[in-house]
Amino acid sequence: MRIDPLPEILVPVTTPFNSRLEPDEAAFLGHCRDLLDAGADGLAPFGTTSEANSLSLKERRRLLDMLLEAGIPAERLMPGTGLCNIPETAELTRQAAEAGCRGVLMLPPFYYKGVAEEGLFRHFAAVIDKVGAPSLRLYLYHIPPQAQIGIGAELIGRLLEAYGPIIAGLKDSSGDWSNTETLIGSFPQMEIFSGSEAALLKNIRAGGAGAISATANVNVAGARAVIDKAKTDEADELQARLTAVRRAFEKAPMIAAVKHVVAARHKDPAWRLPRPPLLPLSPEEIATLETALAEAGFEATPKGLREPA
Repeated sequence: MRIDPLPEILVPVTTPFNSRLEPDEAAFLGHCRDLLDAGADGLAPFGTTSEANSLSLKERRRLLDMLLEAGIPAERLMPGTGLCNIPETAELTRQAAEAGCRGVLMLPPFYYKGVAEEGLFRHFAAVIDKVGAPSLRLYLYHIPPQAQIGIGAELIGRLLEAYGPIIAGLKDSSGDWSNTETLIGSFPQMEIFSGSEAALLKNIRAGGAGAISATANVNVAGARAVIDKAKTDEADELQARLTAVRRAFEKAPMIAAVKHVVAARHKDPAWRLPRPPLLPLSPEEIATLETALAEAGFEATPKGLREPA
């Protein structure tokens, strides 16, 4: 059984693209540094919010190398490595493991639906065996609303029995707190993260590991306050504020909404661009988002959300 670490907030870093829809390495690195400076415990690049499944294998490998070469500590990185095929998943995972990353966050192979638990077990097992690194720490990524392929308790138990501490944790983006709570209680040897900071305080109180959340790209401070004051009388009020901001972002398409606010903070309109098929916020969506954030008392920048012309 692991010794419980302090709860954490990790950020699935959003990916900036230039006008040619290529990853902007300098902007990406700058944002990563800003997040760590703002109090993030770690970074989880190449997650859902990162538009990871719109990035090529070569792009992911290059961006990870770039972060490491620039001095971002490997122990603060949990890159997403889950693809629908075993060879590329193993290649990305091996790169992270050999670099000394804290772990990898791995989606199930999500293209084929209705697959059996045995098939999922064989997929994860094949990746682990191909990587062949006892130091690997794998965090399973349970996100059935998006992947439509879940990672249940029986599968987790089988993987733990076969691979022990290599199966280090799980991010639960099911949106079902009862599932997260059950996993925390059933697998005390694993770090169980919530996929939204709306559940951060409940996660901490249940003995979980914290949250890996999209809106931490723009509200690390709110999550940091809940973590740092989780045992004080202020905790519930701080969590209520954090939840209100999260719910405001949910009024618009999440990835585009996060990028809109990041663009305003960096005073760089290029940040608003996702890769197609995703689109930037429409004027109507911007108005909805700004109204909701104002009602939540969230000041994205001193001059508001709209980037300069």
